[in-house]
Amino acid sequence: MKTHDGSTASRRRVLGGIASGVPLALAGCLGGGAGGDGEGSISPVSLDGEHACDQCGMIVRDHPGPVGQVHFADDEPEGGRPAQFCSSVCTYTYRFDAEDGGRDPLVTFLTDYSLVDQEVFEEGSDVTFSSHVESSAFSRTTELTVVAGSDVVGSMGPELVPFGEEADVEAFVAEYGGEPMDAEAVDRGTLEGL
Repeated sequence: MKTHDGSTASRRRVLGGIASGVPLALAGCLGGGAGGDGEGSISPVSLDGEHACDQCGMIVRDHPGPVGQVHFADDEPEGGRPAQFCSSVCTYTYRFDAEDGGRDPLVTFLTDYSLVDQEVFEEGSDVTFSSHVESSAFSRTTELTVVAGSDVVGSMGPELVPFGEEADVEAFVAEYGGEPMDAEAVDRGTLEGL
């Protein structure tokens, strides 16, 4: 009886160990990304200097509002750097077009206004937020909520304003209006609705 109980316990331990290891093994196989680097190892880069928007050609740092970058599996046609953008709208537009063309976006980053001390500028009826191009100002879209249809505009006009903290989303909506949504739920219809 003792031996039977001992062997059952050992079998349970072995099966439990195998069962707990399967998700980790699958995560390693499925989450590796291109070249096995893994999406988790991709970090945002600074967009200071004379970096031009890959969607519209404007110099990223020279314009107000959120900016973005998309890291692709093939690094082309960006030549080993992420695609870079002067607005959230340019970021999404380029990414959607690239996906339609068969490219694989690994990670999309946007300015996270929960991470920065933004300045607010008012010109007539337009309200804009300062632009932040340093690498520490970005978060992955998987971690962000964007506000669509607010009174705040960006470099390309109506904008999606991203935040990583729910309290910041609520405060922003209370002051500037708009509809919050998961940044990963943005589609072409969202952009057309702006």
